[in-house]
Amino acid sequence: MQNIVVIGQGYVGLPLAQAAANAGLKVTGLDLNKETVDNLNSAISHIDDLSDADIQLMLDAGYTATTDSSAIASADVVVICVPTPLGEAGSPDLGAVAGATQAIAEHMTAGTLVVLESTTYPGTTDELVLPILETSGLVLDSDFSLAFSPERIDPGNPIYGLQNTPKVVGGTTENSTQAATKFYAQFIDTVVPVKGTKEAETAKLLENTYRHINIALVNEMAKFCDELNIDLWNVIEAAKTKPFGFQAFYPGPGVGGHCIPIDPNYLSYQVRKALGYPFRFVELAEEINNSMPKYIVQRLQNLLNNDERALKNAKILLLGVTYKPNIADQRESPALPIALLLREKGAHLAYHDPRIENWTVGSDTLACVEDLYVAVDDADIVLLLQNHNEYDADKISERGAVVFDTRGASTNPNITRL
Repeated sequence: MQNIVVIGQGYVGLPLAQAAANAGLKVTGLDLNKETVDNLNSAISHIDDLSDADIQLMLDAGYTATTDSSAIASADVVVICVPTPLGEAGSPDLGAVAGATQAIAEHMTAGTLVVLESTTYPGTTDELVLPILETSGLVLDSDFSLAFSPERIDPGNPIYGLQNTPKVVGGTTENSTQAATKFYAQFIDTVVPVKGTKEAETAKLLENTYRHINIALVNEMAKFCDELNIDLWNVIEAAKTKPFGFQAFYPGPGVGGHCIPIDPNYLSYQVRKALGYPFRFVELAEEINNSMPKYIVQRLQNLLNNDERALKNAKILLLGVTYKPNIADQRESPALPIALLLREKGAHLAYHDPRIENWTVGSDTLACVEDLYVAVDDADIVLLLQNHNEYDADKISERGAVVFDTRGASTNPNITRL
């Protein structure tokens, strides 16, 4: 039985640990957060896609969580699933990757396969991770293998999970590619080996850059379609009847999560750093998508003006503050910059989200309203930011509320859609 250590027990690392444990591998989840580790060992989940019962099944299969990096010493495979945020200057912050790799170098033994899954710019595996691992005195191919395999976790997706989503794998050498492919094939239906680590790293960035740019396209269209009195949502429904050459993307109040707001910047960063010129598509998409919170506030202000009311002192109810529907993940949610802008303009805010009990806006913490429809009746305007299953925009509008639907969830012609 292979011993697996997964470094980082968040939205990427924990599902990976689950899949490996369910396949009969001996899995240890390594995380620096003691509270997370204690909760996992007590069968308490902290992510949407895994229930407490799922964690208990993992524990029953031999899974354990720890903060002790010495667990790496007995590992046959170590997978790095740590955060890779953007730094203050917009450059990649690979501190967690470097720290995890250093811990591996201090403890790993001959025969270990190391895989990086954390999203990063092309060249990270070979230029950052490999040199740190070589400080152990072990030799690539002779003593250890190294590969990159981009995570494709989509929180809240009821159809595609880790097992049935194809897994791209690229090794520093062909032997490393083969070792990583063999490892993942134990619990993933389709493994896709590629030429090398840079190809695997870039594939992940291409996937999310594609989405980033196409979302920016429809966000910009939303602006001029409103000016031209064109129903963009109806346009998209018509266009997607074409059975080839078109994929539907939808406008929204901004982009959230770790992937789309962050990942394309890694590719743009590397192009500027290595080649000295900008990745213009990415930078334009970033400009358009980042403009959406301000645009939403302007549209909201226009709706109030139409009723001869001011935004200042208006009572605004925000519905849904997570970045995706039907999950509790708030990472990079556009709800926050929208709320901050509204408060700057003197609006009074209330929010409802069935998955978020308390929400921090600037220096204040707001509590979720207890009764959705009482709050609707009290609001001057309702702003639908996330279309959780619990929300019925048409029913809300029937109560006489002014509703601005940024997700195209409504059918009532009295509701203003983005």
